[in-house]
Amino acid sequence: WEFNGSFYQPSAFLMMGIPGLEALHHWISIPFCALYLIALLGNCVILFIIKKTPSLHEPMYYFLSMLAVTDLGLVLCTLPTTLGVFWFNMRRIGFDACLTQMYFIHILSFIESSVLLAMAFDRFIAISHPLRHSSILTKTTVIKIGLAIILRGMVSLLPIPFLLKRLTYCGKTELSHSFCFHPDIMNLACADIKVNVFYGMIILLSTVGMDFIFIVLSYILIIKTVISLATKEECLKALNTCVSHICAVLVFFIPMIGLSMIHRFGKNVPPLINTLVAYTYLIIPPALNPIIYSIKSSHIREALLRALRRKTE
Repeated sequence: WEFNGSFYQPSAFLMMGIPGLEALHHWISIPFCALYLIALLGNCVILFIIKKTPSLHEPMYYFLSMLAVTDLGLVLCTLPTTLGVFWFNMRRIGFDACLTQMYFIHILSFIESSVLLAMAFDRFIAISHPLRHSSILTKTTVIKIGLAIILRGMVSLLPIPFLLKRLTYCGKTELSHSFCFHPDIMNLACADIKVNVFYGMIILLSTVGMDFIFIVLSYILIIKTVISLATKEECLKALNTCVSHICAVLVFFIPMIGLSMIHRFGKNVPPLINTLVAYTYLIIPPALNPIIYSIKSSHIREALLRALRRKTE
């Protein structure tokens, strides 16, 4: 403990694996390793295929590349501490290291939310204004959108580590997960956390909350456009281009909303449920997104098959 007058700050926190199943951590690590491996390989393959296939150099796949990079970042943020707890029971994490991990986890989550919104906008333009799509979403515009997404996440979350460092901590230093999460750290403080709670809620609602609302509005407009199409075949073809994105949105937002609600209002929720929702939120989307897009996108699937054929020849 570091002491400065009446101000106390722990030198480290203790991370938690899966409560009640500590004896089985080595066995539990096997599916986690599989998910991490799928996420790392799958997203790297997506990036490789898009880079090497000129026909995929268009806005939809540029945004998919951003999504893959973000998923890789999320995986690399949580993999060392999660496997450290499962394999070696390395539960201790320094205070500043915990705040750094927390900051990047939240930034990458906010970036993923914004990228999913950009992908929804891309689908709306492609279906509602197909002739103007290439002129509206030029390569320069896509780069500007990407930079704005990164800047938005970094700036909006910059005060969070400083708001946590000003708090006084006492007694319990055990986190609920094998990674650092803002509400989890905040609830260990024995000081007034109203500012942290208020700022966290405002940022969450004004970023991820607004992203989700605009994604829903985009699909309402897409559905209105699709209904007006002349034939059923055209309607189904237009909707089929959105299936992958809809799956990615559901896989990301459902566990994220669930985890946020549990941390803020679920004091009586069993720790095991809290832990499982957290792992679902941070590990499942990066592992599933490459699979979803590889299965549903014929362009990526064909490019992947061509690459495999070239290797076997």
